Parts: sequence; structure tokens; C-alpha cells
Amino acid sequence: MTEQAKFLTGSLFRHVSVMSLTASVGLMAVFLVDFVDMIFISMLGKAELAAAVGYAGAILFFTTSFGIGMAISAGALVARALGSGDKAEAKRKATHALIYGVIFGSIFAALVWFNLGLFVTLLGASGETHALAVHYLQIIVPTLPFLMVGMVGGAILRAHGDARRAMMATIYGGAVNAVLDPILIFGLDMELTGAALASVAARLTIAAVSLLPILKHYGGFVKPELSDLAIDLRPVLAIAFPAILTQLATPIGQAYVTRAMAEYGEAAVAGMAIVGRLTPLAFGVIFALSGAVGPIIGQNFGAGNHARVRGGFMAGISFVGIFVLGMTALLFVLRAPIADIFSATGITRELVFLFCGPLSLVFFFNGLLFVANASFNNLGHPFYSTWLNWGRHTLGTIPLVILGAAWFGAPGVLIGQAIGGVIFGTLSVVLALRVMRKVEAGTVSGETPKPFARQARLMQRNFWKR
Repeated sequence: MTEQAKFLTGSLFRHVSVMSLTASVGLMAVFLVDFVDMIFISMLGKAELAAAVGYAGAILFFTTSFGIGMAISAGALVARALGSGDKAEAKRKATHALIYGVIFGSIFAALVWFNLGLFVTLLGASGETHALAVHYLQIIVPTLPFLMVGMVGGAILRAHGDARRAMMATIYGGAVNAVLDPILIFGLDMELTGAALASVAARLTIAAVSLLPILKHYGGFVKPELSDLAIDLRPVLAIAFPAILTQLATPIGQAYVTRAMAEYGEAAVAGMAIVGRLTPLAFGVIFALSGAVGPIIGQNFGAGNHARVRGGFMAGISFVGIFVLGMTALLFVLRAPIADIFSATGITRELVFLFCGPLSLVFFFNGLLFVANASFNNLGHPFYSTWLNWGRHTLGTIPLVILGAAWFGAPGVLIGQAIGGVIFGTLSVVLALRVMRKVEAGTVSGETPKPFARQARLMQRNFWKR
């Protein structure tokens, strides 16, 4: 077995654990800096600054989700090629996915940047809070293409099984942000502008550090040719387009939640912003599951080993359960100190306490959805992820948030959102197991058989050479 197909043997639970934990260290390094950002901004004693970060966070989540979709495509395509033993194909797919990521990311960033005022208004911000949120975003959003490079580069490394180097890229980015934050926010008295500039520096760092290991250890990239780019546009978009749609559902659903929370004042929005920073910090390991389980399933699917595909899926679910139980217990014990860090009182404190209790336990079902989505994306059914995510963040969010708010006020907004996660997390597991049964039985296929895929590639190349 080659190093590039390391997930074809060995303990699946160990692979899931190592990939998730190493990937999450990098993620949590970034999330920790976001968390510290919120602490620094809270220390400034201006409620409108904390609320502005809350509104801006919803928009940044929206743009980051676009990058996640492109990274999912790159990871799935490279992992499949490595699993089938085709290193040259893996290198080609990595190159073209990265190029398309930069192109599409630049276009998307421009569209968002020119409409920032509208988006922040739609979230419910007004007055000085609106102006601060737009200013913050105007600095960060143009760096989306660099973030795309970092995210796609990290996905390529994880597809090779190199979670450690993918982790280090985000750790370096987080370290740069952590060093610059206090200098710019307090030392140079730049407040929100300083926090934004620190984030820009972090994104540039992540992009650079994620590319270096690919160049040094995995042969780098191929020289792009127009004919090859045209050929690979379809397979890249076949996964990226539904994956992007899948990821965009989350920030759109979160935007609705933010607007619903805005009805209860800036203190409620600030509380939700704190919860928004706590969630990825506490559950970064679960967020990393899609990127961790995906290459494991992708390599074994490429090798035709369906038993290990199913085993990887079940190992992912077991890992989610164990981690969520432990983290929920820790958050419950630390709920008061966490609230005290932010000097949270009133409704702000109530929302923090709610998250550090039952809502954290319910995150198990979000984890199920992440594992199922990784399975769909790597088994050739990415649109299943799309429909489930959109269902979860529309039917599973809007009516339940309305009911929750009517019954319980601001806490009901978060409660309604959590109940939707329970429903669609359960549904995703049922559907994933059904897809696996069909794939094992040979009634559906996730990709073109390799001999025919190569023949199709040659035919398309001849066409473009004409």
C-alpha cells in the first residue's frame, strides 16, 4: 500500500480520531482567536461593538461556507484518485480545484463586498452598529480568495492523510492573529479596525503555510492547461456546486436566527455572538469531522472496499457521541466562569447558560449531519447533503424559531434552532445508511468506472485540441 492511500488499512476509529483531533486543533486555534477577539472587544465596554461583530460574523460565516464547499470538492476528488492508485490524477485534480477556488472565490467576494450594506441591513442592524459591521467586513471580505487557497490546500493535505500539516497552517494563522490582536486593538487603539487587520494577516498566513507542504512533500501542482481545466470543470463543480449550496444553507439559516434575535435588543445579539464564538471553540472537533471522515470514506470508496466505507461512517458517529458527552459536561461546570469573562448579565448571561447546558448536548445531532454529509459528498451523492442542509436551515429553523420565540422569548430562538438539528440529524443517518446499502448492492454508482473515465478524458482532450 502506498502512503497516499493510508486509510485502506488500520483501525477506522483511530483514523477518525486522529484526523478529527488534528484537524480540530488547527480549527480551534482560529476559533480561539475569534473568542479572544470577542473578549477584547467586550473589554472596550461598548455594546454596539460586540453587536457589530455578531452581525459581521453571520456574513463572514456566509463567505467562509463558500470556501468550505470548494475544499470539500478538492478533498473528495484527490482522495478518490489516491484510493484508486492514480497519483497523477490526484495531482491534476488538486491543481485545478485550487485554481477554480481562487477564481470563484474572487467573484463571490466582489459580489458580497459591493452589497455589504444591504446584507447587514437584512440582518437587522441599524445606526452605529450597522456602520461598524460594514466597516469591519469591508476590510476582511476582500481576502476571501486567500482563505480559499488555505482551505483548499488544507483539504488536499487531508486527502493525502496529512492532517498534521493541514493543522499547522491554521495554527500559524491563529498565532499571527493572536499576536496582532492586542497590539492593534489596544496598543495602537484601532479597536474594531485592528481586529479586522489581524484577521487579514491570519488569512494570508494560512494560505502560504498550507501550500508549502504540498509543494515540498507531494509533488506540487501540474502546469495548468486550458483543455485540462475545461475537462475538470465538470467534476470539480459536480461536487463543489452542491457542496457550496449545502454550506450556504447554514449561514442563511443563521442569518434568520440573528434577525430573530435582533428583536430582543443588542444585549440578546451580544449573547448570541458569544454563543457563536463558543460553539466552534467547544465543538471544533465535530466541525472537523466532515474533513476527517471524508478522505477515509473517499479512499476506501475509490478502492471499492464498501465494508470499510460503512465502518468509517459508524466510527464517525461513535466519535461524535463520546466527544459531545464529555464537552457538554465540561461546559456545564464552567458556565458561570465563561459568562463572567464577558461580564455577561441579564439576557446575555441567560443565553450563555442555555448554550452551556442542554443545547450543547443536542449538538450530537449536528455531528450526525456532518458525518452523513461527508459520506454523501464522497459517495457521489452531494445533492443529498444539499437538500438535508437546506431543509435543516429552512423547515428545520424558521418555523421552529418562530414558535420558540413566541413561547420562550430570546432563549426560544436558540431552542427552536436546536430542535431542527435533532430532526434533520436523525434523518441524515437514515438516508446515509440507505445510500451505502445501494452502493454495496451495485444499484447506484458514485462515479464513472475508471477505464471509462479515462476513455472519456481522452475523448474530451481530443475534442479541445481540435
